[in-house]
Amino acid sequence: MTGTVLVTYGTRNGSTAHIAEAIADALRENGLTVETMRAASVPFTTPYDAVVVGGALYAGRWHKDARRFIRRHRPDLARLPVWFFSSGPLDTSASDGDIPPVRAVRRAMDDLHARGHATFGGCLDDDADGFLARRILRSGKGGDFRDFEAVAAWASGIAQQLKGRGER
Repeated sequence: MTGTVLVTYGTRNGSTAHIAEAIADALRENGLTVETMRAASVPFTTPYDAVVVGGALYAGRWHKDARRFIRRHRPDLARLPVWFFSSGPLDTSASDGDIPPVRAVRRAMDDLHARGHATFGGCLDDDADGFLARRILRSGKGGDFRDFEAVAAWASGIAQQLKGRGER
């Protein structure tokens, strides 16, 4: 593949954006051209040859911007290689084993014939916004559970698929 990969994401407090940037960095290290953009800011997907879509998980739901991105760009995404990632568990469960996608993500994956999905640990810092975030922090369950080595390995696998097949 010689085109450009879009890595797009929905996030509230920025943790998922950092994961998206780490994915983009790993794809670049594997020789691909990559653009990273918030899902709500993507005007169209026609210039891209592959797309990675990520969303933060909140109470078992994918971030609304990621869901809206999928709905808005469904016709183009159906013609492209697509991967999904989720971020959010505030524990080590994502590093301990594979966590399946939430129902809405699974439906989108089936509909778009997505090539894969990964769930990565999340991060909830003391400066996080929102009632639920503050409540979680008060209960002592915040922290950073992102595994950037696992993120890079997953993204490198995507790069190998794209480079190995040379397909759109």
